[in-house]
Amino acid sequence: MEGTQPLWRLEITKLLRWLSLEGDVLVMVMSVLLLTLGNQMWTRYIPKYLEYLGAGAIIIGFYGSIKKLIEAIYQYLGGIVTDRVGSKNALILFSLISILGYVTYYVSQSWELLIVGTFLVLVWESMSTPAIFSLIGEALSRSRRAMGFSIQSILKRIPIIIAPPIGGLLIQTYGLPKGIRMGLLVSITTTTIAIAVQKKFYTMMKSEEKPSTANLGEIWRKMNLRLKKLLISDILARISANMVKVYIILYVMNILGSTSLDFGLLISIQVTTSILSYLPAAKLADIYGRKPFVAATFAFFSLFPLTFILIPNANLLPLSFIVAGLREIGEPARKALIVDLAGNEDRGKIIGLYYMIRAIMNIFAPIMGGFLWTISPGTPFLTAFVIGLTGLLFFMLS
Repeated sequence: MEGTQPLWRLEITKLLRWLSLEGDVLVMVMSVLLLTLGNQMWTRYIPKYLEYLGAGAIIIGFYGSIKKLIEAIYQYLGGIVTDRVGSKNALILFSLISILGYVTYYVSQSWELLIVGTFLVLVWESMSTPAIFSLIGEALSRSRRAMGFSIQSILKRIPIIIAPPIGGLLIQTYGLPKGIRMGLLVSITTTTIAIAVQKKFYTMMKSEEKPSTANLGEIWRKMNLRLKKLLISDILARISANMVKVYIILYVMNILGSTSLDFGLLISIQVTTSILSYLPAAKLADIYGRKPFVAATFAFFSLFPLTFILIPNANLLPLSFIVAGLREIGEPARKALIVDLAGNEDRGKIIGLYYMIRAIMNIFAPIMGGFLWTISPGTPFLTAFVIGLTGLLFFMLS
């Protein structure tokens, strides 16, 4: 009985409920934390590892392109699997397949095999999105979903602050191949623990078979019109971001004269800002509605590239990266809005189709940014601002 429980346990229970960390959502969030912690120790160093295995610049570029293509296709496939077997079973299945990918990476002695392993490694990262969205949609009421997404996003980003430096230290201490493999062993271990936790603590593990179709055209017709309009704004915001993403470090170091250490610290400022913005924005979004916070996210997507061409020197760069962090202020509200508008029938496939279309429309954004960079370093940033502003205006007017 509640009255016989220790006071500290009651307070923890209240806190977890306020944070929307109950039952299956808590299990899922802890699993995401474990998986991300392992992955972030080595994933950012894979291009360098490909070079070590003999891949040239073109092959490394091909690796980046194929990742984008796989991510796009897997989003929808993840939605199909989620609707077929249920969100919790799907998350466990995706974790198991990813372990096969980590093992393939571990034994790779050639870049060809490593690229093959990428098809398995990306199963968790890409296919899990519809399952995570569906689980939160099933477990939490509409008034608590933004908070649920906020906590999931916070815990997913904490390892981005912690794990890459650990992976870098392993590589610096033991060399590139051994350091990468040690990181992969950590991933295999954390994923195995995550699977065990999910199997033990998830409720209602039975398959959730629903009469549905995998036909893309029919799923598109089922998609809520408001969700389609949100998708258009989201695509424009992501094109704005991806057009300049790979050129930010060049602008910071080559144009503004900062060091690589400065850039690393700026990334920390960005991620910390994102984390600090999540909780208050999510709680307010659950109380007062999603739209103002989603609009704020699209506004910061537009403003971030503009700040680069407006700041006079590197001393003001932290302000730009604070703006970059604030792009996440409405992410929990946007994700909650997607779940709200996806409905209950074919929810996984609708969410998967949403993210697949968004990813496909962004495949060529970095190349577009490259052509604009050859005109002048500021041109892609100014163009990104205009595209992002268009997305914001479309969202506000529609």
